[in-house]
Amino acid sequence: MSLGSSAPSPLPSGVPCWVELATVDEAASHRFYEGLFGWTYLLSRDPATRTGRYLIGTLGGVPVGGLYQAAPGQSSAWMINISVHNAHAAASWVQRLGGTVTLEPTVLPHRGCIVHAIEPSGAPFVLWQPPPDWAFATGHPNTFDGADLNTRDGGAADHFFCRLFQYTSLQVGDSRGIDYAEWRLEQEPVLYRYVMGPEYPPQTPPHWMVYFAVDPARGADATAGHALMLGGTVLVEPYDTPWGRIAILADPAGAVFSIIDHAQVGEGWGRAEVDDPYDD
Repeated sequence: MSLGSSAPSPLPSGVPCWVELATVDEAASHRFYEGLFGWTYLLSRDPATRTGRYLIGTLGGVPVGGLYQAAPGQSSAWMINISVHNAHAAASWVQRLGGTVTLEPTVLPHRGCIVHAIEPSGAPFVLWQPPPDWAFATGHPNTFDGADLNTRDGGAADHFFCRLFQYTSLQVGDSRGIDYAEWRLEQEPVLYRYVMGPEYPPQTPPHWMVYFAVDPARGADATAGHALMLGGTVLVEPYDTPWGRIAILADPAGAVFSIIDHAQVGEGWGRAEVDDPYDD
């Protein structure tokens, strides 16, 4: 199988260029995603991780996402990485716009330069200045398909990211008061922002929801069932949206993510009721 990368190099600034999982159980997470998505992991060295280890998942020989051991006290979570042309300049702009830099620009051998930060509404994210030969598989089954920023303050998130990356924001929520926005570059959607409604308890922190596409021949329902067999949890049973059939899952170490089958498109839009996956 031959997979394409997300974009030719150099990537435009503001494009999702990587996803990675900080996990409390590296071995269990490795087995789960290998079984669910067919990923093969390669070990890399990373000075920014606690153990110095970083596993790079691949599909058809193309990188699809990273995995590393979470720091003490850190919960398992998927994290979005967004491309920048200059990591040092981007870190400066994060601070000017009211964000917080939690890891200053750090060079990774043969893999560019990263910055860890928190945006004003409270969600962490990573900026990545990728190398010229950067590859990231998207747009295929079992690869990254998109991400939502789930926040309490949509205005603050819109202001920060639209100024940082020159996004335009388009409201795509429905008439029932759902505040769901699409962030675009050159009229193309790149990320989404959702203001958490009453389905999330008040103590739920801002966070990213990462989506992975599933093969329409398999579907979201069968994939969710497979996740259960592999030791995962179905937090929200598959439901239909205008974008496709979605289910929200958690891996055996507790990291939450979504799967989507674009072949099954439903009428209307809404969020299913969910037991808060971030409520400890």
